[in-house]
Amino acid sequence: MNVRRSSTALALVAVLGVAGIAACGADPAPQATTTATSVAAPTNGAMVDVDTFAAASATPGTTVVDVRTPAEFAQGHLEGAVNIDVSAADFASRISALDPAGSYAVYCRSGNRSATAVAAMTAAGFTDVYHLGGGTGAWADSGRDLVSG
Repeated sequence: MNVRRSSTALALVAVLGVAGIAACGADPAPQATTTATSVAAPTNGAMVDVDTFAAASATPGTTVVDVRTPAEFAQGHLEGAVNIDVSAADFASRISALDPAGSYAVYCRSGNRSATAVAAMTAAGFTDVYHLGGGTGAWADSGRDLVSG
């Protein structure tokens, strides 16, 4: 009787094992999705390309910061950006008024001043800040718009 139970148990294990292996190789049924694809946040302090910057800066709660002069900002900037001039004497005090735990997408004309601003912000304890490589030049070259005013 014990031999018979053992044989039955072994047969059952074998059938389940084969079924499990077959299931592993089967293509899953397609699933409908209703949520948008999530965007991976850039690494803190990173320089990113235009497509990454556009996607990441559109994430709710992200503040877009233009670090050019007010005159440059008025000539054309990214929609919704705030102007904090990295060359102004009050730059350090203006960034100290920001939440260092917030998310910040920083840009300038070419990427040089934004790199300086991001370095200052990370040194000040900001944990989610990145900048646009190529600045507004790269942004415009990609066919994206700048707004005036």
